[in-house]
Amino acid sequence: MESENVFKIGVGGPVGSGKTALIEALVPVLTSRGHRPGVITNDIYTQEDAEHVRRTLAGTLDPERVVGVETGSCPHTAVRDDPTMNLAAAADLLDRCPDIDVLLFESGGDNLTLTFSPLLADVYVFVLDTAEGEKMPRKRGPGTTDSDLLVINKIDIAKYVRTDLTVMERDAWDVRDGRTVILTDCLTGTGVTDVADFVLKRREEMCSPAP
Repeated sequence: MESENVFKIGVGGPVGSGKTALIEALVPVLTSRGHRPGVITNDIYTQEDAEHVRRTLAGTLDPERVVGVETGSCPHTAVRDDPTMNLAAAADLLDRCPDIDVLLFESGGDNLTLTFSPLLADVYVFVLDTAEGEKMPRKRGPGTTDSDLLVINKIDIAKYVRTDLTVMERDAWDVRDGRTVILTDCLTGTGVTDVADFVLKRREEMCSPAP
């Protein structure tokens, strides 16, 4: 796979936290900034997320730039323990679309221990949402504490699910020892440009030649 110039972003998080919505909101921002993204989704038995991305981004992202991987097993296996299926999918995608310069990998929904293999992702984004409760950051887990970026999504519904957003954000910063936390509402775009700024800055840092 000719991926030396492709920046790879892993997006993980529990079921329903908004991973797909975040990717669907990020792609137009990346495209507007001159990047040529591709997307690889992971579901256990279906192509549901890939199909959703194709429908939502119709007219923005060519459908052939979206690939669905059916893992047949726990999402941890396919993105952390043995990423072979995703690496093969990426190689095929880049063979078809060699101009891709940013590749987003969405893990299947899982728990707080999900992480990405460094073979698969240069930067790892973990998504929580307010509907899971303000206690979620305090539960920790490597997804919450060790990811490069923690996103707290669905801030628009916090008041309806009795989540104190101030507490949730404060605890998130605390358990991450000050590493970046961004609040988003992916449906309206709130916070999405901040996420794009973060990952693209990380890309610049990683791609800059050593002094």
